[in-house]
Amino acid sequence: MWEYTDKVMEFFYNPRNQGTITEKGEGQAITTGEVGSIACGDALRLHLKIDEATQIILDARFQTFGCASAIASSSALTELLVGKTLDEALSLTNKQIAEFLGGLPEEKMHCSVMGQEALEAAIFNYRGIPLDNHEDDEGALICRCFGVSDARIRRIVLENDLTTAEQVTNYVKAGGGCGSCLADIDDLIADIVTEKATAVAVATEVVKAKSAPKPLTNLQKINLIQQVLEEVRPALAQDGGDVDLFDVEGDLVKVILKGACGSCSSSTATLKMMIEARLRDRISPEITVIAV
Repeated sequence: MWEYTDKVMEFFYNPRNQGTITEKGEGQAITTGEVGSIACGDALRLHLKIDEATQIILDARFQTFGCASAIASSSALTELLVGKTLDEALSLTNKQIAEFLGGLPEEKMHCSVMGQEALEAAIFNYRGIPLDNHEDDEGALICRCFGVSDARIRRIVLENDLTTAEQVTNYVKAGGGCGSCLADIDDLIADIVTEKATAVAVATEVVKAKSAPKPLTNLQKINLIQQVLEEVRPALAQDGGDVDLFDVEGDLVKVILKGACGSCSSSTATLKMMIEARLRDRISPEITVIAV
C-alpha cells in the first residue's frame, strides 16, 4: 500500500482539467502529446491550447490511464501549465510536478516523469519537431523491454540525483522488465557519478583561481612598503631613529636604519616586529626585511 499525501488523494478523487480541448479561437492552436501505453500500465495524453502570438498556454487538459498517482500527477501538471509560455513550460521538471503534490512515493515517480515527457511531446508536436529527433531519444538503447535509451536514463539520473538502478526503474521503468539491463544501468550511473565529481573538481579549481589575489606589480609593492615605513616612522622618531627604503628584490626588502636605530641593540626586533610583520600581513608572508 502506497503512502500518498493528502494533496495526491485530493487530485485523484477530484482531478482538475480532465478531458480534451476541441474548441479554439482565432490565433489559437491546439496540440497534443502522448506518452506511455496501456500495455505498459500507464498512458497519458496531454492537450494544450496555445495563444500563437504570445506562445502562452491558455488551457491544459489530460486523459490518462493509470493509478492514483498517474491521475494526480497529470492533473497537477495541467494546473502548473496554464499561463506559462511554451519556453517556461519546457523548463518544468518532474520534480516540480511531484513537489506540487507534496511528494510522491519513489516507486510512483515515473508518473511525474510521464507528465514531463507528455508536455515535451505536445510542445514538440506544436513546433513541428519530430519526436525521433528529441535529444533524449538519441543514443544506445539500454532497456529493450520499455524502450529506454541511455540518454533518457542519463537525464533522469542527473535531474533527480539518482544513485541506484532500482531508482531508475522507479522513474522510467528501465530495468523493470527482464532485468537484463540492470548491470548496464549501474555502469551508466557510475560513469555519471565520475563525471559529476570531475566537473565539481574543475569548477572548484576555477573558483579558486578567480578568487586568488592578483600578484602585485613592483610599483604597487613599493608603494605599500613605503606606507608601512611611514606608519612606523613616528615611533622610531621618539627614540631618535628613522628608516628609509633602500631596495626591493622579490620578497627581500632592504632598508637603512638611520639615527639612533643604526646603532641600537634592538634594531633586529624593530625590523622583525614593527616592519617585517606588517609587510607580511599586507603584502606576502614570504617577505623578509634586512638592514643594509
